[in-house]
Formats: sequence, structure tokens, C-alpha cells
Amino acid sequence: MIERYSLPEMSEIFSDESKFRRYLEIELLATSAHSELGIVPRDHAQVCRDRAPKIDSEFVSAVSERERVTDHDVAAFVDVVQQRIGMPAGAWIHHGLTSSDVVDTAWCWMLRDAAVLIDRALVDFYEVVVLLAEKHRNTVMIGRTHGIHAEPTTFGAKVALWALQLRRDRERLATATQRIGVCKLSGAVGTYSNIDPQIELSVAKALGLTPVPATQVIARDRHAEYLWACASIGTTIETIAVELRHLQRTEVNEVREGFAAGQKGSSAMPHKRNPISSETLTGLSRVLRANLQVGLQDVALWHERDISHSSAERIVLPDSSMLAYYMLRRATKLMTNLEVDSARMIKNLNSSHGVIFSQSVLLALVASAMSRDDAYRLVQELAARAITESCQFRELLAADNRITLSAKQLDEIFDLEKSVKHTNRVFDALASAQS
Repeated sequence: MIERYSLPEMSEIFSDESKFRRYLEIELLATSAHSELGIVPRDHAQVCRDRAPKIDSEFVSAVSERERVTDHDVAAFVDVVQQRIGMPAGAWIHHGLTSSDVVDTAWCWMLRDAAVLIDRALVDFYEVVVLLAEKHRNTVMIGRTHGIHAEPTTFGAKVALWALQLRRDRERLATATQRIGVCKLSGAVGTYSNIDPQIELSVAKALGLTPVPATQVIARDRHAEYLWACASIGTTIETIAVELRHLQRTEVNEVREGFAAGQKGSSAMPHKRNPISSETLTGLSRVLRANLQVGLQDVALWHERDISHSSAERIVLPDSSMLAYYMLRRATKLMTNLEVDSARMIKNLNSSHGVIFSQSVLLALVASAMSRDDAYRLVQELAARAITESCQFRELLAADNRITLSAKQLDEIFDLEKSVKHTNRVFDALASAQS
């Protein structure tokens, strides 16, 4: 992932040094477990632990140099580790293992830790969204369908629905974290032909992972599910971002992204104040979904393994983790600093001259014994006049002899508070989800 969209705490998980530290720990735990079974001399296992090399940039360079000879990254890693531990103890490193035992277990370990960071960021974002929803529980605005004024709603209800979707994202992430938090140390083709299953159990316990049956590699539907959880989070953020982009349009102007002192909206036009965070988040969500497609294509491998998945995973697994985390942090900042213009919301709601109550008029006429089609056509005619003539829909209704509704009935129909009185039901669902 490019530095622009990387945060250090997540990038560190997938750095070469971090990866090799995990490889080394897996190798050392396996060697120790072998010694418990009497396969590796105890003193040799202890020497391996005591003389284990420091994983730093110099070590990474040494592995890269060795890989030019081996043309195999794990073999190069093992060669360098064995050489630095020294013989005869070093010869026990990687005993009974195949490369995928180390790599796949390390991948799952890294992804499990990445998921923990993503979950923390998800909780932080969720809490900010909930606070915004509560703050604007009663902030009335126009609801739009197809981009056209429909009926009144509240901004709080809109935001609360986002919060509920984030709750579902967290549930999806929790399931994916459990699914990816596994390991395998079962050797070539996964049959434990040259390694005791107890080794796998011992290493899994030490790392807090769950041993699973596998071929030579852990089944990639697990990784695809993790990528789906990341993509789902990104898509929820995009859902929010697209809405905020629309609401920030000049003609709407109901919300605005925070604008810091000294910030410039355009290099050419000083008046510009653009929804740059929302647009950035919309674009990044596309990358997460594209990465999910790669993950799904990585599931089908030849026989007990091939490496068609490997090159792609080196890109999409770290990148999706970093992007999901970055997007959550960026979205949290966006929502924390969001400006909500409630006065503009009311102004926009009133700009359509009251036609937003047309359904209530229709239903009242039907209740007065008019046929639905006749009522619909009549209300449609008067609503169109209100819009084209820029006059109040209610006044047209009161002046039309075909309308048999009383002034009291019209008062009830055009009661804005009544029209949104049930929007609090979404907050009941939100409270239930939090309990």
C-alpha cells in the first residue's frame, strides 16, 4: 500500500521485519515442541532459542541476498536462520515442516492481529456515528428517493441506520476473524507424514490460533471471507460518503465537511470547499471490492496446492487490511468534524411548497370515500401546479371545491412533527443492538 493511505500501526504488522519475526517464532516454537516429544535434543532446542537472530533491516537484507541464490523466499529465510544459530543445533530449524506451514500460519497470525486493529477503529467510528445520530434525533430534513423530495425524515434517523449497518459489519468482521485465526503445521499435502500432530497443537496454543485440517495450504475461503469483511466495511463507509457528498452539493448545502484553518479547497478557485474526504473514501472502497474479487479467485487451487494465490495475496491481504483501517480512521475524523445545517434542511424541505405531504392528502381523500385513482389524479394535478406556479400546495387544496377535507384535517395532514413521530423506532433498534 502506498504511504498516503497507510497508518504506521497497521503497516508494521505487514512489514518484512514483522513477518520474519513471526516466521522465526513459529520455527522456534515448533523446534521446542519437537524437543518435548524427544525428537530434538532439549539442549539443541534451547540453543536455537538463545541464539535466535535479531530480526532487523540487516537480517531482511541477508535473506534477500540469499534468495537470489535459492530463488525461494522461505528456504532463504531458513538458510540464514540456521547459519546464524550455528550447527549442530541450527539443523533442527524447519524440521518436518514445509514452507506453507510457516507462511500460512504467519499470514493467519498477521491477519488476526490486523483484524483486532480494524475492530478497534470500527468501534471508534461506530461510537462517533451514534453520538451524531443522537444529537440530531429530532433534526427534521427532507427524505429523498431517486434524488427527488419524498417525505420528511430526520437526519438522526438517517445516521442511526448507518450505525446499525456498522454493527452488522462488526459482526461480519468477528466471524471472519474467528475463521482466519487458524494455523496448520501438517507438512507436505497436510498428512502429518513427517511431523507429529502434537507439534501443530503446541504451536497453535502458544500463538492463540486454532489448528485446522488442511492440504499443503490453509483453504483460501477463509482469506476470502476476511477480504469480504474488509470490503463490506468499505462499502458501508462509501454509503455514508456518497450521501454526504450529495448533501454537500451547493444546491443542497445541508452538511459540510470540516474545513481546517489554512486548508485550500482548490488550487485555482479560492471559494471552493469540496467534500474531499467523502470522495477519497468512495474511491478507496472500490479497491477493497476489487481485492475481494482476487480473494475469491484465489480459493480454487490445483490439487493439494499451487502458488497462483501467493503473489496476489502479497498485495491484496496487506492492502485491504491497511485500507479498511485507514478508511475507518479517516471516516471517524470526517464525522467528528461534520457540520450539519439544520436551518438549511428546513429551508430545503419547505422549498417544494408542501407537496411532500401528498401521500397523506391522498390517503385522507380515500378515507372520505373517493376512489384511489381519482384521488391520486387530483392530488397529482394540484401538486404539479404548486411546483410550477411556486404556490403553496395546502392553499390550492383549501381553494379547490373537489377537495372535501376540513381545515382541521389539513392541519393534521401538514403537521411536520406528526409526520416524523415514528422515526425514533430506529433508535429503539439501535439501543437494542447496543445492549
